[in-house]
Amino acid sequence: MATAPGLTWHRFRDLKLSELTDAADGWRAASAFADAARERVDGDMSGKLTKTQNSESARAAVQRLKRLSENYHYIHTETGLIRGTLDALASELGAPQRRLRDALDDAASLGYTVNDNGSLDYPAGGKNELTGDVIPGGSVVGNNGLIGAGNPALYRDADGMYDPALGPGAPALKSSNPHRAKAQDIADRLAHAMREAHEIDARYSSALNKLKAAPGLTVDTKTWANVASDADAVSQAAQKYLEKHLPLDKSPTERKEWWDHLGKEQREEYMSAFPGVIGNLDGIPTLARDEANRENLQLLIGQLDAKHDDASRDMLGGLKGIQEKLEQGGEPPMYLLGIGDEGNGRAIIAYGNPDTADNVSAYVPGLGTKLDAEFADGTVNRALQTALGAHRADQFSRTSSIVWLGYDAPQTTPSDLASGNSVMFTNDAEAGAPDYNAFMAGISATHEGGAPHVTAIGHSYGSLTVGLAAQEKGGIPGADDIILVGSPGTGADNAQDLNVGKGHVFVGAADNDMVTKLPNHAEASGMATGAVGGGSAGFVLGAGMAGPPGAVIGGGAGAIVGGIGGYMAQDAQTDPDEHWFGTDPASKDFGATRFMVDDGATVFEDHAKLSAHSNYFNPAKDQASADNIAKIVVGKSDKISLEAPR
Repeated sequence: MATAPGLTWHRFRDLKLSELTDAADGWRAASAFADAARERVDGDMSGKLTKTQNSESARAAVQRLKRLSENYHYIHTETGLIRGTLDALASELGAPQRRLRDALDDAASLGYTVNDNGSLDYPAGGKNELTGDVIPGGSVVGNNGLIGAGNPALYRDADGMYDPALGPGAPALKSSNPHRAKAQDIADRLAHAMREAHEIDARYSSALNKLKAAPGLTVDTKTWANVASDADAVSQAAQKYLEKHLPLDKSPTERKEWWDHLGKEQREEYMSAFPGVIGNLDGIPTLARDEANRENLQLLIGQLDAKHDDASRDMLGGLKGIQEKLEQGGEPPMYLLGIGDEGNGRAIIAYGNPDTADNVSAYVPGLGTKLDAEFADGTVNRALQTALGAHRADQFSRTSSIVWLGYDAPQTTPSDLASGNSVMFTNDAEAGAPDYNAFMAGISATHEGGAPHVTAIGHSYGSLTVGLAAQEKGGIPGADDIILVGSPGTGADNAQDLNVGKGHVFVGAADNDMVTKLPNHAEASGMATGAVGGGSAGFVLGAGMAGPPGAVIGGGAGAIVGGIGGYMAQDAQTDPDEHWFGTDPASKDFGATRFMVDDGATVFEDHAKLSAHSNYFNPAKDQASADNIAKIVVGKSDKISLEAPR
């Protein structure tokens, strides 16, 4: 593609966009070849060698084959980016080229001359009102275009002259020549078409210039960092193309219909050129999202590996942990339904295919969760435990258990606690609830066959996110049941407010889980006031009796006693079932079904680790809770063990 100064209207008029799409098809073939070669290396060669041979030479051969596989992977990715870029370029140039050709046709039909610089000469026409003479022809330049940039729209004929004092692009003085207005309209259309073509050309030239392979055959983290940069450049260049051709602002159902009407080659192009977009688009089928996100996962790892700040290193640990689990495989199979580096990181992982499952659960984690190594090792394992438990509860049905980290859960760092996005506020849950509902709508849209049994699960602060999602108009799409564990409240006063029916809201609350017993706003205010007052009094009394050491001891003791007193004073005046985020879900007034869970260790027994808040999904530590969650997920809530509400 020519650079902007060399892109004349002649060249743009004659440009054969089909040659760009033909070139894209050639790159598509190269990408498909590399992908097929990679599959052969992984499956027919290294895969069989690993299964049949156990020797040092065999392991060395597998390592060499792994490097070969990575080379093919790199070729597949880069050629896919080139293919997508060329197709997008041809598509975007189509509209301005049509407008240019239409304008040139109109000029030719009227007998106007289009000059090399884009100006138009028009013939004489009309009569001078004073002399009766025919008004001579003139010339015009398009308004605000690159052609003649810096000049006002001008014409020269017998009774009209342009006024440069009005500035560039200002209309010329009125002419009586009837050709003048028509010529100006055509000149403006030409200028607009060329301006748009230059802008498109500049965007895509920049992206294409980056798509160059480094010398050598080594594909390492630096190589993938470069690929990630290439992918970002392509996405930025093609943003207008994406907005026009992809249903970014449509519902998940509409996106599913769009995807179903695409041909195989078009789907492959979108997944290879824009994996980060397709992989995170609700309404795209699971297998396609998984393939795109695995590709994007590698790009994100390469991108973050080149950074050295703490946040990037933490997120890198989470991404590598997820990649390791994906490569290990196992049963039930793992699907990557979303991945990204926005905020504290995004990850949506399913054990079992939700498109073909009889039961689908989607668990939202809470306080302190972010995309890091702990998420990959611990939080993801909760979804796995639910999937395994569901299989034990019903071996004849298929279950997909999902962990959804599609929002920024509040963190516990001092900066987070000082901001408006700490656990004490609803900001994060309010931002996450619509996205959770969009994801759940996508699950319904892509499911094959009849509607599955769907369970929304919220843990800790995630239960507030689920609760707010359930209170949106229409509730959580497709949800049959809601499970709340370790919940500080849902923002609702009654289970009926969650739009699945009171009998379909289930609550697990360990007696020693302090998060389920957070004070309400009045009690918290009393604690703070009492602590300040008690601390001040204790400080003064302690100082008077024992000097500075006594002041320190007296102040601390006074704060504790004062806080307890303030809490008790407010507690006596408020509803005991009222918590920080609304009515206690485990209370009788809320009206949910409370199921049996283990009490867990007290904060003193586990040295303030709050383990009672983290055991609900773990059968090794809370068998009753894990079993009850699994039974609800497979639609056997009538089999759960119950516990009296508070």
